[in-house]
Amino acid sequence: MCNDIAAIQRKSCMPGSLYYGDNLAVLRESIKDASVDLIYLDPPFNSNANYNVLFKAPSGQQSRAQIEAFEDTWRWGSEAEAAFLEVLRNPRAGDVGTMLQAMRSFLRENDMMAYLAMMAARLIELHRVLKPTGSLYLHCDPTASHYLKVLLDSIFGVEKCQNEIVWKRSHAHSDGRQGARHFGRVTDSILFYSKSDSAVFHQQFQPYGQHYIDRDYRRVEANGRRYRLDNIQGPGGAGNGNPFYEVMGVSRHWRYSKDRMDQLIAEGRIVQTKPGTVPQYKRYLDEMPGVPLQSLWADMPGINNRSDEFLGYPTQKPLSLLERIITSSSNEGDMILDPFCGCGTAVHAAEKLGRNWIGIDVTHLAISLIERRLRDAFPGVSFDVHGTPKDFDGARDLALRDKYQFQWWAVSLVDAVPYGGKKKGADSGIDGWRYMAAGRNTVARAIISVKGGDNVSVQMLRDLRGVVEREKAEAGLFLTLAEPTRPMLEEAAKAGYFDSPFGGKRHPRLQIMTIESLLKGVRPDLPPLAIEAGFRRAEKEDRAEQDQGNLLALPGLDAPVASAARKGGKRGAGAHAV
Repeated sequence: MCNDIAAIQRKSCMPGSLYYGDNLAVLRESIKDASVDLIYLDPPFNSNANYNVLFKAPSGQQSRAQIEAFEDTWRWGSEAEAAFLEVLRNPRAGDVGTMLQAMRSFLRENDMMAYLAMMAARLIELHRVLKPTGSLYLHCDPTASHYLKVLLDSIFGVEKCQNEIVWKRSHAHSDGRQGARHFGRVTDSILFYSKSDSAVFHQQFQPYGQHYIDRDYRRVEANGRRYRLDNIQGPGGAGNGNPFYEVMGVSRHWRYSKDRMDQLIAEGRIVQTKPGTVPQYKRYLDEMPGVPLQSLWADMPGINNRSDEFLGYPTQKPLSLLERIITSSSNEGDMILDPFCGCGTAVHAAEKLGRNWIGIDVTHLAISLIERRLRDAFPGVSFDVHGTPKDFDGARDLALRDKYQFQWWAVSLVDAVPYGGKKKGADSGIDGWRYMAAGRNTVARAIISVKGGDNVSVQMLRDLRGVVEREKAEAGLFLTLAEPTRPMLEEAAKAGYFDSPFGGKRHPRLQIMTIESLLKGVRPDLPPLAIEAGFRRAEKEDRAEQDQGNLLALPGLDAPVASAARKGGKRGAGAHAV
């Protein structure tokens, strides 16, 4: 449903679409030719860095809840070679194939070349799905911006490059204290291309500086309106066809017709400072749009852990940045695509501004975060999620294809946050944490263990019980694809209960939940969630209608506590998480 003001006004209100999977495959299989009005992409920057998501525990012990989100590292190998050859064989590749060959002859088979081969294949598809009136904004850093610009030139055409926007993402770096021998690196590049000369573009404006206002709009009427006096003489005189007549005793070539001039005089817009001087036009400050936006964007710093909208996701971009891009190059009801949607800032901005949207990401971690972000910001919002398991067979397939993606997805089903990452031994028997309200200034913890195999045993449950005792947690959740054995059920029953202050209820200390039951809407028997544990909650866009009925105040935490497991309700249509 369209539930914010902008969405109500949109020309076409369609559910947004989230896709889990490789964006190259999703683009080819699911996105039609010339169906997208605006593309924003913020791909990994080839910075050879391992990014980590830091999930905030209520105690502030972030290091205990850290997971490797993705590796921003590219290596030349069989996958990069296949991407390179595919570009050369693609009938739509055109000049980009020749350019990619030239780059390889210069760069050889290294990390940067692997990155560019993978990006070239995707940029070809993005050009295909873009409407003739559409535009593309590629967000990158100086590491690869020059190479990416050459690729875009070869795909879109050099003349279709509208701007290289420089975004000042931070105020200063302290690299110099560490012995750095370069200036502080505080900017990103945003490469702005249009598909044709008829691309949608709405000029944006910024407020005038106070110095300019004080100098040029120094005149103030009794009602407080500032104004300046502007020349009304016709430039070029008679040679440009400007009419000649008398105004207030002064004869000149004027820029307005006699009738228009008489109308402006009647409205009080033509003034003469003293007899005999040339009349001038009274131009009010409050009628001026401001300074046209230029290609240097230094007015919206990046996100840090002190920002109100910070969700804890690496490389998160400010909502205002995406709102500016979307407002500039699209109309209400247009389709916005982000093929590397990360924590979902672009789709959040699109939803807020009344656009339709498509987001694609290759990790369930990102998809889960975006689902939660959208539901927090736009209660009642409807969107579709494709590629995530929706039944038992889908869950089994994911477990066979990618153990870690399956774990992250399963953890999200119980409103917990993942833990560990892909490094061997990193999880210490823990696949996730669920933080729960346990009273005034008190938080309880449940440890999540996920098993995606066909066989489970009582020893696995005993191992989980040992981890619960070692970590001094209140509960353990054992999530399994396979049906639990009778000895496992007996072992869970032996673990006993722990007490919750909410209604004096007792909860089983060890709980076994099958993936099939979770997909049917069954939820753990646990106290309410402590929301600030994990990713922060996105602020609701329409505060006036915020429903406080399902929230509990829990002093000592940074945010409210959700009501008890949403009363066991099922997730929204088309989605299982984020």
